[in-house]
Amino acid sequence: MKKIKIIGLIITFIMTSLSCEKLPDPAGERGVAVVPGISDLNPGVFDINDLENAYVQFTVNIPEGVSVTSTTLIGSFNNNHADVTITELTSFPAVVTITASDVAQELGIALADIERGDVFDFELLITANGRTTRSTPLVVPAACVYTTSMSTGSYHVNGGDWGSDGNVTLTADPDDPYKIYVVGLEEIEGLVEDLGPLVMYVNPVTYAVTVPRKAIASDAWGMHNIAYEGTGTFSTCEGTYTMNFTISVDEGSWPPYSFLFTRN
Repeated sequence: MKKIKIIGLIITFIMTSLSCEKLPDPAGERGVAVVPGISDLNPGVFDINDLENAYVQFTVNIPEGVSVTSTTLIGSFNNNHADVTITELTSFPAVVTITASDVAQELGIALADIERGDVFDFELLITANGRTTRSTPLVVPAACVYTTSMSTGSYHVNGGDWGSDGNVTLTADPDDPYKIYVVGLEEIEGLVEDLGPLVMYVNPVTYAVTVPRKAIASDAWGMHNIAYEGTGTFSTCEGTYTMNFTISVDEGSWPPYSFLFTRN
């Protein structure tokens, strides 16, 4: 059984405020005046394993009652700020489809030179009432698309300083492939997982992972209802989950611990 020291459980919250000077943007003001709505991004990555057919698609809306002179979608590669025009939008809502091949051609990049982890930034230049503003960048990475064959199965868990080390099983909800059930997280600690499973939700666009607080074992070394809550990321290419969990019992809680889930 895992040995845990409990001499009062302390919850520490640290809030840091940082201020910085706002510098003028030579390419245009951002996030002011006309604010377009970008929604329904799917897929959210260029599939690195099939760049010739890879694309992203999203919808652009202009607020009702607003008249714009022009709306231009621009793009850049790996934050080099060498913006090029991708397309002009003339009516709204506009469903925009961008292929990796077209973007690479506009940016002067060979598809063969695009590597996993490279990123494309897309922004809207909106001119209205003689004023041009830029939207918040839409960041699209070159990455692997999400599949349940890579997000589920037998995994090895390393809990770092928490001390967990062993195998668990991940399965997807039959009605939602982005809802992942984790079975065995406390069994590797020698506990009875009578309240599980733990549920992890993968964001279908960003692959960020959220875990709502869930008690998974009613007894934990004499304490009660050990629960996990956290956030993290899922790597679609390796099938790896990098997580931070806050672990708690009815008697109190511990600061976050890092957990790494790797495929067996």
